[in-house]
Amino acid sequence: MTITPTLISYLHLCPRKMWLHAKHLRMESSSELVAEGKLIGETTYPQRAAKWQELDLGIAKIDFFDPKTHTVHEVKKSNKKEDAHRAQVKYYLYLLEKMGVENPRGVLEYPKLRITEAVEWDGETDKEIVERWLGEAQAILQGSCPKKLPKTKCKKCSYFDFCWSGEE
Repeated sequence: MTITPTLISYLHLCPRKMWLHAKHLRMESSSELVAEGKLIGETTYPQRAAKWQELDLGIAKIDFFDPKTHTVHEVKKSNKKEDAHRAQVKYYLYLLEKMGVENPRGVLEYPKLRITEAVEWDGETDKEIVERWLGEAQAILQGSCPKKLPKTKCKKCSYFDFCWSGEE
């Protein structure tokens, strides 16, 4: 199975969410929070479409890529899931390096919070980390559906109703 940057992000959030998404059970389309995040990503920086380009990596599309500086710009709604966001960008950088892009860089942007965070790529060290994530993801996807996380971690997840329906 192809591991996408979204799946790597979900691996860091919840293995169950990753597994369900990979099995084509998609709940994001009914989530108001996901819709709000997409709207922020599409409308916050309207000038970028002319300045930078969308880059199709085959298994994912980078919305804003600066080809001059080899920088991925990833826009997120909230910084509450920073580890998952960083992991997703690192996977983009991994894919870019595999395609021959030298010295790829990443930037996480949280426009509602007015925060920008650099995501550096440390060649061999980060390559090993990303490859470990890929192995973890493959192992989970080859097994049965993982257990739920504690309910307190799931409140704003688009899969909440699916996982917790019928629970008190």
